Amino acid sequence: MFEVKTLDKPDERRDFPRGHLEAVHMSGLDFAVGTFEPGWRWSESVAPIAGTKSCEVHHNGYVVSGRMHILMDEGGGERELGPGDIFVVSPGHDAWVVGDEQCVVYDFAGGMARDYAKER
Repeated sequence: MFEVKTLDKPDERRDFPRGHLEAVHMSGLDFAVGTFEPGWRWSESVAPIAGTKSCEVHHNGYVVSGRMHILMDEGGGERELGPGDIFVVSPGHDAWVVGDEQCVVYDFAGGMARDYAKER
């Protein structure tokens, strides 16, 4: 098997307040690029779409640009991420853009590409 796609022609785009994601779906891999504008916060921009108290998507990601703060539910910790950071975040968190620069995140393994910003 050999499969190639380009982000210039994503399989889908999902828009939400102050951001969007573009996803490609391949055999064994869903890949998404999330673009989050200053002022974006999951609990305000995506929670009304998802219908959950916090983000219930598992993320394997890489921060391309900008900064994002992640707060885990129930005392699970928090961390600010920036360019070059590779991260794994389990379900049960809130997140927001820090500063005045948009934050661009690559998400591997499909959590964001499959379930993010979709009505449940």
